Amino acid sequence: MLRLNPKSKLKAAGNHFVIVASKYNSRYVEAMLKAAKREFATANAAVKVVRVPGAFEIPVVAAKLAKSQSAKLSGIVCLGVILRGATTHAQHIGEAVSNSLATIQINFQIPIIHEVLLLENEEQANARCLSPTHNRGTEAAQTAIEMARVMNSIA
Repeated sequence: MLRLNPKSKLKAAGNHFVIVASKYNSRYVEAMLKAAKREFATANAAVKVVRVPGAFEIPVVAAKLAKSQSAKLSGIVCLGVILRGATTHAQHIGEAVSNSLATIQINFQIPIIHEVLLLENEEQANARCLSPTHNRGTEAAQTAIEMARVMNSIA
């Protein structure tokens, strides 16, 4: 069941985030990116966008950002869409990305928000990426802002 995006009253002035977004399946990723940027703007957070060719390339960029800028970054949001096909390739990509992002988050102690979606079909992509009430880009930005608050509270 899809969860509605709550109206956010989060504030993030002084926080810096990076969004690493895939160019592949651009219709869906662009919609998530637009929603995430809007949410960060509403919260007065600074955000930079880095584009990569596909979902598999997201972890290496996230790792480089975490290593080189962890002191300045409040979090990294990763956006991508993987649609299943007739082979198991999508599953392998999804698992590799998930495992890599979890490792980066733990190793560098910086929130990595994982919205690289492995979806069965375009119907699921439409519901999670194009819908203004269920957009995972909005949810990713809200999660990043909340995690920045949590991390600052335990520093």
